[in-house]
Amino acid sequence: MKTLISTNPAKNYIKLGAVSISTIIEIKNKVLRANRIKNLWKDLGVGERIKILKPFYKIVEKNKDQLALLITKEIGKPISEAIDDINWDLSYLKWFLDNGEKYLSEEITLKKDNTIHKIIYEPIGVTAAIAPWNFPFGNFLWAVIPNLIAGNPVIFKHSEECPLTGKLLEKLMNNLELPIGVFSEIYGDGETGEQLVNQDIDLIWFTGSSKVGKKLFDIAGKKFIKSILELGGSNPAIIFEDINVEEIIGKLYYKRFLNCGQVCDAVKRLIVHESLFNKIIKKFKNLVEQKIVGDPESKNTNIGSLVARRQLELLELQVKDAVDKGAKVITGGKRPDYLEGAYYLPTILTNIKSNMKVWKEEVFGPVLSVQTFRTEREAIKLANDTIYGLGAEVYSKDEKRALRVASNIAAGTININKGNHWLPCNPFGGYKDSGMGREHGAYGLRELSQIKVVSIG
Repeated sequence: MKTLISTNPAKNYIKLGAVSISTIIEIKNKVLRANRIKNLWKDLGVGERIKILKPFYKIVEKNKDQLALLITKEIGKPISEAIDDINWDLSYLKWFLDNGEKYLSEEITLKKDNTIHKIIYEPIGVTAAIAPWNFPFGNFLWAVIPNLIAGNPVIFKHSEECPLTGKLLEKLMNNLELPIGVFSEIYGDGETGEQLVNQDIDLIWFTGSSKVGKKLFDIAGKKFIKSILELGGSNPAIIFEDINVEEIIGKLYYKRFLNCGQVCDAVKRLIVHESLFNKIIKKFKNLVEQKIVGDPESKNTNIGSLVARRQLELLELQVKDAVDKGAKVITGGKRPDYLEGAYYLPTILTNIKSNMKVWKEEVFGPVLSVQTFRTEREAIKLANDTIYGLGAEVYSKDEKRALRVASNIAAGTININKGNHWLPCNPFGGYKDSGMGREHGAYGLRELSQIKVVSIG
C-alpha cells in the first residue's frame, strides 16, 4: 500500500510519520456509504444534527495543545499562532452551532388569508470537501461542520502537507455519535482529490489555488453539480497621505506576515501615497527586522518556516524575477544562513513593475511588494491590476473617500482603517480568479442548501 510521508519543514524535513494513501476502492466505498445515509441525515432535521455535532467543541478544547503542536510540526507555523488559530476557529465553530438552526429553518415569505408561502432549506447531498494546509484546523472546520449542519454528508480530504493533522482530526470526529457514512476522510495528493470528485457526489467544496479550483469547476460543470470555491488572492492595501503611519504599521505587519505570509487573504501588494513612501518603508523595515525567525516550536518565534521545500523554491523564483527586472530589496530577500529547513527572511521589495511575478502572481510567503501612487484614480487602477479579487484594505481619515475607493475595488471583502471583516457572521469569498460562492454567515450556510419554495393554499 502506498503511503504519504509527513515531514517537518522547520527541522530540515525530518520524517514525522506516514499515512496510507486511500485507494480508489476505499474512496468509492466511502462515497457509497455517504449516499446511503444522506436521506437519514437529512430527515433528522437541522436541530437534531446540531445536537450530535455540539460535543465537538469540547473535544477540540480538550485536545487543543496536541493539535496545535502537530500543526506546528507539520507546516512550520509558530506554536503561539497555532494556539491562537485554534482558539479563533473555535469561535467560528460556536457560531455555526449556535446559529445554524436559525438560518436554515423554514422561512415564511407570505401569509395571507388561507395561503402560506415558505422557503425550505434542504441539503444538496454528498459533498466532496478538499482543504489546504495553511490553517489545518480552520480549513477543516469550515469545510466539514457547516456542510454537516446543512445536512450534507462529507467525504473530506486534507492537504498532503498535513496528513497527520488530518488523521488526528478524523480521530476527534470519530468521538461523535455520527451515523456511519455521514463523515469520512481520505488521504492523498491532488490525484486522490480528483478521484474523489469524479465519484457520485452532489457538491464540491474547495479551498486552494485558482489553478486547481478552475479544474474542479470544469469537473463540476460536466457533472452539472454545484461547486463552492475559495481560491487565491493578491490583496492590495491602499495607504492615503492623511494616515498616521504609526497607527497602522502593526496591523499591516500582521496582514502580510501572519503564518509566514502563507495566507490567501493576506496583504501582498502595498500601494502607498508617494508622500508617505520613505516613512512607511523605514517603519516597516525596522519592525520586520526586530522579528525573530526561528524554530516554530519556541514561544519566542515570530516567523517560522514555509510549509515545504517546493514552496521555498517557488518564492525564490518569484523574488529573483523581481530583482532581475529592477526591484530593490529593502530587507530580507534570502534564506537565513543560520537555519536548516524551508525558511525565508521577511522581505520588502520596492521599484515594482507590473510585469514582475511578485505583482502578477499570488505570493505565498513573507514577501511584500510596495508601489507608490499620486492620485486616487491611480491607486484604484493599481489595486485592480490583478486577476484576483479576494480582499483589500483602504486607509484614509476621509471616510467618504475610503468608501468611494472601496466601491471601485473588485474584491469580496474590504477593510477600511481598523475594520476587520473576519467574523463568523460575515460571508467570505472573492471576485474574479479568487473563486465563487461564499462561506460563513447565513449566506454561507444557505450556499450549502437547496432552496425549495412550498406554497399552501
